[in-house]
Amino acid sequence: MGLAKEVIKEIGNRSREFYEFVLPPIDMHLSKDSLKVVVDIPGFSKKDINLVLCGDILSIKAQKEIREDESLISNQRPNIIDKKIKLPIKIKRGEEQVDSARYEDGVLTLFIPVKSTGKDIPIE
Repeated sequence: MGLAKEVIKEIGNRSREFYEFVLPPIDMHLSKDSLKVVVDIPGFSKKDINLVLCGDILSIKAQKEIREDESLISNQRPNIIDKKIKLPIKIKRGEEQVDSARYEDGVLTLFIPVKSTGKDIPIE
């Protein structure tokens, strides 16, 4: 039984690592006024998430506290997200702006204006 538990735990670790570094799923919708970016990152709180827009690169970093639990057999939920996304619109450095960012039910939604002037990104 010990070997099976270790195998299941290793499979869970690999699955979590895949999600942390290859995913999360991202959708982008372009309108004439803005780019809407939707990112699935369930299991984090708003305070765990940090957003930085530098030129046309959006960086999303999220990290939550890891709790050790002897009874945990498998953990596929990510503890860290570190994703950089090249946006399909041109944004000059110094003109980065996000109209709004919202994190609700594990989904992060940002609205980036096509023409921008620069400000911090608050998460509601």
